[in-house]
Amino acid sequence: MIPEAEIKARRTAPAGDAPPVERELVFDIAKRGLLVAPAVIAIAAVVRGGAGAASAGIAVAIVILNLAMSGAMLSWAARTSLNMLMAAALGGFLLRMGLVVVVIAAIRHDAFVDLPTLAVTLLLTQLGLLFWETKYVSATLAYPGLKPSEKKED
Repeated sequence: MIPEAEIKARRTAPAGDAPPVERELVFDIAKRGLLVAPAVIAIAAVVRGGAGAASAGIAVAIVILNLAMSGAMLSWAARTSLNMLMAAALGGFLLRMGLVVVVIAAIRHDAFVDLPTLAVTLLLTQLGLLFWETKYVSATLAYPGLKPSEKKED
């Protein structure tokens, strides 16, 4: 049986010298978000006009910043302690969703905002980027973070 003091020490101990997995994932997903942003904005411009394009641009920016904040919070918490990691995961989600609501509430009545386009783009971009990123994530201890690229020999 493990002594209570050792259990408490394990719970509050920092994760150690782990690679910066969260930062790698954020940079990769931001790169993909910036890659698809022009197409998303162009589609919104064709379908909903200038306000649709502006709303799509705002939505893509919100998604990328939201994911960057998530990576920063989780990266900091992982270096601090495992308990902090769990608190940052839940508390950070609630905080980030609150910030998204505040931003949308602040701009929703502006002339350049098309609320349906903003909502649809926000949802599809968030889910699309997350699903796209799962293709590139490795869930093994040998390669935490992004899967190593396969090098083909001639």
